[in-house]
Amino acid sequence: MMMMFVIEASHLSKSFGPTRAVVDLSLHVQAGEIYGLVGPDGAGKTTFMRLLCGALLPDSGRSEAGQPGTTIKVGGYDVGKQTEQARAMLGYLPQRFSLYEDLTVLENIRFFAEVRGLSSAEWRPRCMDILGFVGLAEFVDRRAGQLSGGMKQKLGLAAALVHQPQILLLDEPTTGVDPVTRQDFWQLIIRLVGGPSTSSRSTILRQAQDAYSGSTILRQAQDVAQDVAQDAYGRTEHDSGWNGQRPAVLMSTPYMDEAARCTRVGFMQRGRLMVEGTPAELCAPLNGRVMELAGRPQLLLRRLAEADEGVQNVQMFGDRLHLRIRQGQSEAVLARLQELIPRQGGQIVRLRPIAPQLEDVFMSLLEREA
Repeated sequence: MMMMFVIEASHLSKSFGPTRAVVDLSLHVQAGEIYGLVGPDGAGKTTFMRLLCGALLPDSGRSEAGQPGTTIKVGGYDVGKQTEQARAMLGYLPQRFSLYEDLTVLENIRFFAEVRGLSSAEWRPRCMDILGFVGLAEFVDRRAGQLSGGMKQKLGLAAALVHQPQILLLDEPTTGVDPVTRQDFWQLIIRLVGGPSTSSRSTILRQAQDAYSGSTILRQAQDVAQDVAQDAYGRTEHDSGWNGQRPAVLMSTPYMDEAARCTRVGFMQRGRLMVEGTPAELCAPLNGRVMELAGRPQLLLRRLAEADEGVQNVQMFGDRLHLRIRQGQSEAVLARLQELIPRQGGQIVRLRPIAPQLEDVFMSLLEREA
């Protein structure tokens, strides 16, 4: 079946005085996709999301390529001309907690449900389903201001889901929360877009394993993927609450491990979409060109690696170094460093080719842009 684009943005630009926050950006997202926007602070990710939901108006005029002016469609509705219908398709979770801290969890959900025009008969049963879905069912009477950071994000997600939107806009939803909460949040997102009504268990497992394939520790990644798949498959169709329809998720994230879980990823820099594709597609140009180097002393290892003519770039990854090698020179670099480092008084613990990660891709793109 041909899948429709639920987000269609063409040639968007937005400036604030001399600052060009978004520059001629075009992006399309299908139903059932998790699209991740990645970029440094100030890249334009939040501005782009605010343009999508109509909180900001795009600059008028023609694109840099001379094409017709901007187009923003959400769920088939033109955001500029059919604003209310378009907004009804959206659930938006902003970067900062924006709910009412003096209200309880249940009161916040009720407020946003009734603002959306839902009757009591509609929002009450749906509210409890959603709070159970995000793990807040036992905190319905707690004031929002007394929730932890992770629980506030889950409450924000519940408020965004109460009217069963076709599209979720999530602006760095896991920033500042602990690793366990980040994992819980991602399990919620995976269940939303890939529940049992749309995928078999094997499909969910394959998607989850693919999403984690960029991880450094593959065995651990596969275990996590198995847990996510089992959790998703174990839920009933009623639990998804979307009547078999798969929402689309557009999220921004500063975390590359989260970007690796997305269906597609777009890298933004200075308001422009530099490149987009699946994690595997983005990593493909660096296949066979990334090497891991660990040993002592690290400063010596880095200096020797940077001085090698076959090494394009060296980046620190914790206690390791990632070397980006020029095309076709991996074996020669490996042989030179294995000989040179011990001769200069260094010790090699590990020196081997590895699969490229999105961090390697991102650093390569930023270097090219600079």
